[in-house]
Amino acid sequence: MENPFEIIYEKLERIETMLGNTFESIGKDEIKITSKIMTIKQVSEYLGLSKSHIYKLTSTHNIPHSKRGKRLYFDKEKINEWVLENEIWTQKDIEEQAANYLIKNKKRF
Repeated sequence: MENPFEIIYEKLERIETMLGNTFESIGKDEIKITSKIMTIKQVSEYLGLSKSHIYKLTSTHNIPHSKRGKRLYFDKEKINEWVLENEIWTQKDIEEQAANYLIKNKKRF
């Protein structure tokens, strides 16, 4: 019968190797956010904005967030929606909208 401590040690070594490979592939400067809930530090890094700017956005209620005690929390999905809510249409999108409007609201002479 094998020593259970040796089995645990081997498994831990494999886990460490896998984690080491994962962090090497991510890179030292790049931060990978996989959690659904983010802190103010994670949001500032995710959006490329300073923490003070994020605090300003929260105090003016311009960014979706939650507060528990003195800590601020952000839902990653809501942050993504917030970032993309003011989409700028391309020229093609505008032309398609105009064509659809003209077809839909055709006046008869």
